[in-house]
Amino acid sequence: MSARTRTPMPRRLALATVALTSVALFASACTSNTPAPAETSAAAVAPGASSDNDASGEKVVIGFSAPAADHGWMGAITKAAQAEAAKYDDVELKVAEGTNDVNLQISQIETFINDGVDAIVILPFDGAALTEVATQAMEAGITVINVDREFSSPFAARSTVLGDNYGMGVSAGTYICEQLGDNKDAVVAEIAGIDSLPLTQDRSKGFADALEGCGLEVNNRVAADFTVQGGEQAAANLLQAAPKIDAIWNHDDDQGVGVLAAIDNAGRDEFFMVGGAGSANVMRSIEAGDTVLQATVIYPSTQAADGIKLARLIEHGKSMSDLASIGVPRQIQLFAPVVTKDNVDEYLPSAFES
Repeated sequence: MSARTRTPMPRRLALATVALTSVALFASACTSNTPAPAETSAAAVAPGASSDNDASGEKVVIGFSAPAADHGWMGAITKAAQAEAAKYDDVELKVAEGTNDVNLQISQIETFINDGVDAIVILPFDGAALTEVATQAMEAGITVINVDREFSSPFAARSTVLGDNYGMGVSAGTYICEQLGDNKDAVVAEIAGIDSLPLTQDRSKGFADALEGCGLEVNNRVAADFTVQGGEQAAANLLQAAPKIDAIWNHDDDQGVGVLAAIDNAGRDEFFMVGGAGSANVMRSIEAGDTVLQATVIYPSTQAADGIKLARLIEHGKSMSDLASIGVPRQIQLFAPVVTKDNVDEYLPSAFES
């Protein structure tokens, strides 16, 4: 539906009902060997087709707001959302300027509400701070899709798309356990992001839990700040404090640029490193056979693109084609796979540039 024809909230939030059409073959009541003719109709689904979700429908106006692109991953979030919207001739995307000012982002959402958009996809700079205005949008009958940083109320969004921070730690720790085998004396180091953030805490907990499963622990740990400069300084401090290391997990590939610079400056190569988030430059190094940087763990930069697709499905009253259940889930948490030389070709095309 277009922004000019608003629908009351109860109807917009109701679960979509989708009619499932199938072609049935009926056997003869007797013992005839003549097969019954197959039914044909315009509604029949073509062989191999799973849904018509991508078929053009009513125009959907979607507002999009995210923090400033001051980080490779964050920049990729907005680019992916724009690219996804451009695939559909029935989607009009209104993109607000990226900002780390909470009050400005609130104002952007208020503008979308006043404009009467059909849906809003929001990656909030601060989920708690944006909860009230997102709730106002929902109460105005606008579908809100929350991305990456959760609101503090379930009434603030129709659906939420999340990465798996705990799962990142589990994937990194599991990979390191596999590589170190039965070496119970192995020294494992961790270069975290900003320690005060719940996402960093979740990543570290997942990492520690996975290592515990194979009898290892984090022997040396430092925290950076998701920047190149912070990563270089934190890594330099780590390398000075730890004369021997067998494996390192660095939480973030953007700060990993600085981490690798510190490693190069120190002339250390006795360990291997696992990155985090899945940047293109890290994947290219993995592809080239870098002896230190052997893997990275994905934190999808396609979350907002998924938000665009979900908003469109909800507005068109459709379901996710690969689920048996009707409608769009309230929450989707994406997987955090490990990328190595063996599967890098699969992930490199969608990687972000650090």
